[in-house]
Amino acid sequence: MGIPVFILAGLLVHVVFLASIFDIYFSSPLVHGMTPQQTPLPPPARRLVLFVADGLRADSLFELNSNNTPQAPYLRAILENNGSWGISHTRVPTESRPGHVALIAGFYEDVSAVAKGWKENPVEFDSVFNESKYTWSWGSPDILPMFAKGATGDHVYTFCYTAESEDFGAQDAAELDTWVFDHVKSFFNSSRSNQTLFSALNEEKVVLFLHLLGIDTNGHAHRPYSKEYKENIRKVDEGVKEVVSVLESFYGNDGKTAYILTSDHGMTDWGSHGAGHPSETLTPLIAWGAGVNYPQKVTSQLFEDNFLKGISRSFNYVKMRMLLFAQADIAPLMASLIGVPFPLNSVGTLPLEYLNNTDHFKAESMFTNAVQVLEQFKVTKHMVKKKNVSLNNNYCCTVPLSDSEQINFLKKARLYIQQQKYNEAVSLCKTLINLALEGLSYYHTYDRLFLGLSIAVSFVGWTTYVILVIIKTHTNLINYQSNNKVSWKFLLFLFSALCILAFFLLIQTSPWTYYVYCLLPVPVWYAVCFIYLKNCKFHLMCVVFSFFYRSTLTVGLLVFAGWPVITQLWVQAKRTTLIWTLLCVLLAVFPLMPVVGRESNIPLVIAAGLTTLLISCFSLASFSRGEYKYQSKEDLKVYLYQMFSIALSTYVVSSTHNSLKNKQGLPIFNQIISWMTLAFSSALPLLSPTLLFQRLFSILLSLMATYLLLSTGYEALFPLVLSGLLLAWIQMEQEALQHYGLSLKPKLAVFNFAYATDITQFRQLHLDDIRRSFFFVFFIVTAFFGTGNIASVNSFDPASVYCFLTVFSPFMMGGLLLLKVVIPFVLVSCAFEAVQVTTQLSSKSLFLIVLVISDIMALHFFFLVKDYGSWLDIGTRYGLPSQKLA
Repeated sequence: MGIPVFILAGLLVHVVFLASIFDIYFSSPLVHGMTPQQTPLPPPARRLVLFVADGLRADSLFELNSNNTPQAPYLRAILENNGSWGISHTRVPTESRPGHVALIAGFYEDVSAVAKGWKENPVEFDSVFNESKYTWSWGSPDILPMFAKGATGDHVYTFCYTAESEDFGAQDAAELDTWVFDHVKSFFNSSRSNQTLFSALNEEKVVLFLHLLGIDTNGHAHRPYSKEYKENIRKVDEGVKEVVSVLESFYGNDGKTAYILTSDHGMTDWGSHGAGHPSETLTPLIAWGAGVNYPQKVTSQLFEDNFLKGISRSFNYVKMRMLLFAQADIAPLMASLIGVPFPLNSVGTLPLEYLNNTDHFKAESMFTNAVQVLEQFKVTKHMVKKKNVSLNNNYCCTVPLSDSEQINFLKKARLYIQQQKYNEAVSLCKTLINLALEGLSYYHTYDRLFLGLSIAVSFVGWTTYVILVIIKTHTNLINYQSNNKVSWKFLLFLFSALCILAFFLLIQTSPWTYYVYCLLPVPVWYAVCFIYLKNCKFHLMCVVFSFFYRSTLTVGLLVFAGWPVITQLWVQAKRTTLIWTLLCVLLAVFPLMPVVGRESNIPLVIAAGLTTLLISCFSLASFSRGEYKYQSKEDLKVYLYQMFSIALSTYVVSSTHNSLKNKQGLPIFNQIISWMTLAFSSALPLLSPTLLFQRLFSILLSLMATYLLLSTGYEALFPLVLSGLLLAWIQMEQEALQHYGLSLKPKLAVFNFAYATDITQFRQLHLDDIRRSFFFVFFIVTAFFGTGNIASVNSFDPASVYCFLTVFSPFMMGGLLLLKVVIPFVLVSCAFEAVQVTTQLSSKSLFLIVLVISDIMALHFFFLVKDYGSWLDIGTRYGLPSQKLA
């Protein structure tokens, strides 16, 4: 197989492998074709007001101040005298979009939906807003439009402030919530003079949605225990009180308004969210008004949740019964209160404890809930059976709820209601809901095992093929003689296998991607079995070494530190060996440092900048002597400019964080310098000398200037230590070449990238080259997880990008955080390229070894993918399934 064909085939296999993960594990749970279900009895409320305090922690709302006064006195009085309260469990990822979808639509989006971000996505699902007569909403432009665009009819109205208002560096982010409250009050005041609007507001099945982003913004900027966060809660409490007063006055205290206050997610002590810590997944809910149960006194709260036990002081002051439920349960609660159909894709169970109504109404509502969930189960089951028409119709009876069982459940529940055995009816409906949800999960993942095995077979075949290419092309282990003749029997076998698989998929009306996943193994294994394996007589074993905890990186680096001693390299290069060992030990400290939950430590960033300048001075002095001497004064100017850029970045970091600390916003000068540094950092190394160490040093200075601007603590030192170890690695590989007698030791000091490489000097692979490739993979993993930067992307701590922008822009901020992750990768890749050219080894051969190692790891992790759990685990430990949350 020629090189272009080989590259194309490899690219195709890896694209299919990557795409299959989303197709197999992260397919959408949504199905369509259900019939809307609505409680037949009249609802208790004509209208519903939903307050969502974005980023509000449960304990922060209910705790007492230092003087034993409530944090939110009005809401505290509500739950003690007028309504019910509780704690909802969200699911990960705890981000705004999936949180609001769970609240308003009643289902949990698949993990890949977070990639759609906060933009104005067309609504692909039903919601309480969509089922309402009218919905008016006020708040963030990142949340409101996704429930309005795509809604049937023209009945969901949004009023948003500008995106530029979401500024983490603003003096007071609580102004975002003040904007919402002021516009709601102004809206109702102006409606008195607008007869059309006045009539619409007095209709039934009306929803008013107030999205309050200030708490989340202040939590990110100042942390949840800050005075700004707590003061924002107080302002929200006052705003809710004012809005309730306006509404009650507008509607003449008719007692037909239901109120719900909750949150989409919580927040960690260090001001982030996105993962599965209880401080992020536990959110408050307070409901009062029409149809809502009155408070029930208790002497103490009973907590099954360990986190709730740990902070029980915050809740035991509330001598009213606390309810625990899932976040998706709020959607059916809202639908039941105002009498709209339950959202078609809702998987929530109606929390009857919140309802103040007759037992008959509760039983009918729960029956409607059960039928609505059962409808999803029936549609999903029908889709799977239709796709598998070639199989026996009874093939999917491995889970409960056959057609006859469904009918029996519904008949029995209806009979209980007719006999006024309401408790028995409710209990039976809850059982039916649980069985239907279990069946939904079963059928949603029905093809997962089959498709996963198909992908695994393809990938194992591809990895085997690459190994054979390495052995044939780059070693002398076997004597391979080309034979281009292919037996017609082999071609017939290939054609027959493809036809059988295609026919099997065709009669099942499978999507086109299934053809790719199932047919790909045939040509891949044909290439292995009938082109190469007939000429190779050997046994191949692969050992997969997987890292499950970040601390494993520390162990690996300590083992690396002892490598020269084990191989006796220290005898011929004591100085280089000592440097290598010390840097390995120093780098081994970083994986032990905390990933999240740490406060910003700007002095460490400044220290990293000053250390970089000090090292630069010594390096320039070294480059000006002997073999390292500059070619021209222009080279010196490039280094001086880069050093000036480092100094300027250090100043900008210090100045920016001081300005934000004093609530003076992001200085425009600092912002301009930051973006200019980012723009020129990639171009400057191209102007530096082409000598090996001088070019690598220039790359480090440019990347370090940008990295400093994106750092908030100890991670600013990471690229310095990593680069030092990589330079030592280049030196050690030269010592290894001489030690094993593979080549004369070249002079690295005068090695010039500008000279064309003579391919005739490339040597064959040696077993030692496998170690070089493994070192590269290990350093890549260390660069990725050494400081847990990927966890910062997931938890979305905006402090890292404050030098560039403070106005909320998720994709821009996410891009900058990803750049921070990529910078150590670039350093490792440059060092690996230097190792390749200085050890006179073909880049293709080293690349193929790296490809084999990476593919084995990828296949290992393919079977550990989970469609639930926290993404934060990726940044702290990996390869380990996350804990499923309630």
